[in-house]
Amino acid sequence: MIKVENVHKSFGDTEVLKGISTCFDKGKTNLIIGQSGSGKTVFLKCLLGLHQPNQGNIIYNDRIYSELDDDQKTDLRQEMGMVFQGSALFDSMTVEENVMFPLRMFSKFPRNEMKDRVDEVLERVRLIDAHKKLPSEISGGMQKRVAIARAIVNRPKYLFCDEPNSGLDPKTAIIIDQLIQEITQEFDITTVINTHDMNSVMEIGEKIVFLKDGLKEWEGTNKEIFRTDNEAVTSFVYSSDLFKKVREIYIKDN
Repeated sequence: MIKVENVHKSFGDTEVLKGISTCFDKGKTNLIIGQSGSGKTVFLKCLLGLHQPNQGNIIYNDRIYSELDDDQKTDLRQEMGMVFQGSALFDSMTVEENVMFPLRMFSKFPRNEMKDRVDEVLERVRLIDAHKKLPSEISGGMQKRVAIARAIVNRPKYLFCDEPNSGLDPKTAIIIDQLIQEITQEFDITTVINTHDMNSVMEIGEKIVFLKDGLKEWEGTNKEIFRTDNEAVTSFVYSSDLFKKVREIYIKDN
């Protein structure tokens, strides 16, 4: 679980986050949504420890980040897995080498144990025969699955995903969403996803935090978002005619 208490973040005279408080539960897919400039990327970087809030606390299972010493912060970061927007795979490394990289950096396992762990996570993301391929030799969807495998290879307690569906076709995006949700529930991970994909909101939004102008404008579930009367939320989520019709049908049938 990650608890956020009254977090503020400024850069010079520009206040980006203006007192955000929320809680991200483990075993659930927690989504951060909002328009460009809403503060969601800065918020995610604060959760990752890349930005230190000017005020407020971020608490990881009773550990207040700002009160940890350098060694404790390093230990905490090793409990985090990250799926980057562009997958961020090393072009010169094979799939197997990319996934093994965090193990080589942060573990002392012998190579045969590393190999077993890599085999395990690649099988979990349904990539059985891609070990020796380079990233350029596999599809965008497969690259995302490699990125997910790399993010979970160290058995993280916290999984962060930045626009995991960016650049994917709708069918592949749904597969990636389902995979992230399955892994979250299977390993009881606290997963936080920064996304603009409204299909993700509807499909896997077990907890949704909507940011606007650096403030938490609304939070709830993908079921509650259908019925909210918050104008800022509805104008953002249901900006297309298709989603407006989906909402009308849902409200009518429920």
